[in-house]
Amino acid sequence: MSTSAQAAPLSAAGRLGFATGQVVQEFGYDVDVDDDLRFAIEDLTTTELEDEDYGDVADAVLLWWRADDGDLVDAVVDGLTNLAEGGFIVVLTPKSGRPAHVEPSDIEEAATTAGLHTSGAVNACDDWTATRLVAPKTARR
Repeated sequence: MSTSAQAAPLSAAGRLGFATGQVVQEFGYDVDVDDDLRFAIEDLTTTELEDEDYGDVADAVLLWWRADDGDLVDAVVDGLTNLAEGGFIVVLTPKSGRPAHVEPSDIEEAATTAGLHTSGAVNACDDWTATRLVAPKTARR
């Protein structure tokens, strides 16, 4: 039996595009991350999250990012290293008004610089907003 408290993170994970069988590599894990969302992603994908040292192909990247974490462009590019073609990156940032909040324009700029674009933001959990980054649908030449 699922409570609404358990259903919310699972719903957010589904809206972000996570699906059964996907391998998800996680970056930026720290004590402030939302474990309910992490567990919901694992439940939905039926796989455990892989850490930053994972060396194989990932279908998606989960990137926890705070304003004081450094260069977001570098982090997004690092996330692309093992990302499968057609994969996506989810950047989780503290919500507006929270310490270490990241402006949406900074996420957009990092995505564009890395050759990606944002495809929507989701209220992922109590303290975090999730922004999905994907490759452009058509390659520009």
